[in-house]
Amino acid sequence: MPFAIGENVGPYRIIDQLGQGGMATVYKAYHPALDRYVAIKVLHPAFLEDPSFLARFNREAKVVAKLDHPNIVPIYDYADHKGQPYLVMKFIEGETLKARLARAPLSIPDAIRVVEAVGSALGFAHKQGILHRDIKPSNIILTPNGAIYLADFGLARIAQSGESTLSADMVLGTPHYISPEQARGERDLDEGTDIYSFGVVLYEIVVGRVPFSADTPFSIIHDHIYTPLPPPCVVNPRVPEAMQAVLMKALDKPRESRFATVNDLVEAFRAAATGSPLAGPADFSTVPLPATTRPGLTREDTVAAAEIEPQPLSAPTTVPGSGAARQPEAEGSKKKPSRAWLWAVGGLAITCLCLFGFIWATNRQNAENNTPGETSPALFLSERGEPMAVQDARQAVDSRPDDPQARLDLAAAYFARDMIRLAVGELLKAGEIFLATGSYAEASRAFADATLLRGGPADAEPGLMDPLQRAIFLGAPDEGSWAAVDRLLTAFPDWDPLMAAASRSLLFQGRNEEARGMAEEVLSRNPVDPVAMASLLEVLLKVGDPAAAGIADRARGLRGVPEWLRPHLDEVLRGV
Repeated sequence: MPFAIGENVGPYRIIDQLGQGGMATVYKAYHPALDRYVAIKVLHPAFLEDPSFLARFNREAKVVAKLDHPNIVPIYDYADHKGQPYLVMKFIEGETLKARLARAPLSIPDAIRVVEAVGSALGFAHKQGILHRDIKPSNIILTPNGAIYLADFGLARIAQSGESTLSADMVLGTPHYISPEQARGERDLDEGTDIYSFGVVLYEIVVGRVPFSADTPFSIIHDHIYTPLPPPCVVNPRVPEAMQAVLMKALDKPRESRFATVNDLVEAFRAAATGSPLAGPADFSTVPLPATTRPGLTREDTVAAAEIEPQPLSAPTTVPGSGAARQPEAEGSKKKPSRAWLWAVGGLAITCLCLFGFIWATNRQNAENNTPGETSPALFLSERGEPMAVQDARQAVDSRPDDPQARLDLAAAYFARDMIRLAVGELLKAGEIFLATGSYAEASRAFADATLLRGGPADAEPGLMDPLQRAIFLGAPDEGSWAAVDRLLTAFPDWDPLMAAASRSLLFQGRNEEARGMAEEVLSRNPVDPVAMASLLEVLLKVGDPAAAGIADRARGLRGVPEWLRPHLDEVLRGV
């Protein structure tokens, strides 16, 4: 249970709750022995159900304790209270950079001070082999006396092989500021991931908005991985070319093309902001000149300051000022899938590899407005609105364990707090309940979310493939399943089990040639795949192809047909 106001936690007395994030709740507390206020960070109780989270929290204190730096929030103590582990940190009064940007743009001197302070903190941590992994304006604190702190190294891990402080299935970070490699779920991260996220913060300070923003975190993550960076000068023409070069190098997709160190980035930023020459050579030869894409407004849900659009860096001549007019949106071309049968709606191909944040965005009305076959930007849980608290959602499941909607609410609550494994588990349970009641479209969407959340074929939850195939295959006539199928095909175009079942979905969408080609491709690699064979048989029968007779003969002698498929296949064969 969370700590209560007035409760004594070890030698500390809880005064107030300061905030709640994805992993922990932060309290203001008083330490009588030293007559000072402290901040206490306590892990959410639900995390304790997974031993990997507890181990991660235990190791966090030791990792962050190494970071003795004037711009890093220091750790004072680590203990547990009634089985609940907590960290004790310096209590800092001030406002976040996010709140500061919401009030007014930064002046050039202030921007340089922020960049230098955060860069110094990051550079120090990197020398200790520690990454931050969640750099964003809400983790940068500005105090009234001018001190600047980088907060919450709670997502940090030692950047050395085999010393991860995070569970292997976690993808941590905030969509607007996440690096491409972190978004893909890569484990061999280095300083480049922090340089990219820091670069997004600099982009927001200078340009007045984050480079990528869309209706759902899914789309934002996709853009960080695939979409060329919107050139700052296009989004805001008052950005000088020298500053644009700095930002584009920091935000290059290949990490080897970014600045080698945070210090290099800070020096380049300072030189561009002041018009001074660099002390050493600066190589911007690797910076591409991409096509423009749709700039968007930032809307980070974790800070309350918020519906005010941040303004660009304030300066009379050399950097964008607060009065810059909002520029028309320019549509950039998305990376096209290599397969002819992959398609996208409205020019947006939603490729979801390591998904995280799909819970916050599009409401149910937006989803209902999509015509059959369209790929909505949001997935199943996106329609559920803002997630419930974990405790409330778990109580609902305890009272209604066979209610799939309650399971989905709990999955959304888990996911909103970065509890990936638990979210996937609830999605699977919801999908199984939908399957048992013949609600195949709903099952398809639940299993699709689980698959995307786990990263697809390589990391699919054990026992996921068969129910996913069943839901997609049997749900093919229901147009409610089509968007989820297309979303999976876009993300994982060469996954045979998916292709085998999705072939039948394409058939019912009227995409006969694509359906046939997909089933035949699977059978070319596995001639006895029963699901692909059943799909191909239906395609051939529908188009009146004589080859259906030969496929039917092969299907009659087929072994290893799943129990759920046998009745359907027998019925089709009786009609041949």
